[in-house]
Amino acid sequence: MEWQGRRGSENVDDRRSQGGSFGGGRIGCNLQSGIGLVVVAIIIWIMGGNPLQVLELIGGSDPGNTSGYSQTYTPSAEQDSLARFVSVVLADTEDVWTAAFQQMGRSYRKPTLVLFSGYTTSACGTAQSSTGPFYCSVDENIYVDLSFFRQMETQLRAGGDFAYAYVIAHEVGHHVQKLLGTLDQAHQQMSNSSQTQANAISVALELQADFYAGYWAYHTQQMFGSLDADDIDEALNAASAIGDDRLQEEAQGYSVPDSFTHGTSKQRHDWFYKGYRTGDLSQGNTFSGY
Repeated sequence: MEWQGRRGSENVDDRRSQGGSFGGGRIGCNLQSGIGLVVVAIIIWIMGGNPLQVLELIGGSDPGNTSGYSQTYTPSAEQDSLARFVSVVLADTEDVWTAAFQQMGRSYRKPTLVLFSGYTTSACGTAQSSTGPFYCSVDENIYVDLSFFRQMETQLRAGGDFAYAYVIAHEVGHHVQKLLGTLDQAHQQMSNSSQTQANAISVALELQADFYAGYWAYHTQQMFGSLDADDIDEALNAASAIGDDRLQEEAQGYSVPDSFTHGTSKQRHDWFYKGYRTGDLSQGNTFSGY
């Protein structure tokens, strides 16, 4: 993705110097030892709602206890470059979604991207690096610890700048759902449903956020011509790497479809690609039947 020298967003809250690394360095959970920390982080990230609550249930962690954190943080040159990159990606999403909302006769309210290291506070609870990137619908902020992108590359083999752009665009997709009323409506339906049905609605939310990420990719290419031949492949690879079936099979050797909360690898791949191929918001109804 060509991004050097392009406009960055003004809606970035850089809190990296306020945090630090967590002294404990692990999540206390009873998952099989074969599942790595990054898999836990991604399972939490791609679930709908507040991933912090999921982390507390799995690990028994106390998000209010920050005594294990170090306050020393010096960003590397790589992380500073990533910070500039995600600022440009956020600016691109602002341009694409502002135009899309104007076509709907609406105004687009821009989210804030919060960069942190180790931990920070959010209206949804304490954000920790182990939770992965997430969108908090209460304060309409997206929270990202940039070290997550290194984990994507080294542990999931899903690296590349546009794979990282896909992560940001997916979280912005949840913000779009919030503005359109989809997110609140889905959460209300989930609260009145069985666990299996609630999981199915969660899958629909996540797949639509993938579709919105693809929609953004289509229109950012139309506006700026910033994508190269490998970019979409990087995003599709990342979408496939975080499917429920693949993560569960890697963790325990088999998958349980009724427990899926964000879709199979094929579904995530296909819905992102549908958004990119069509560039048409009317094609993004993932809730049929729910």
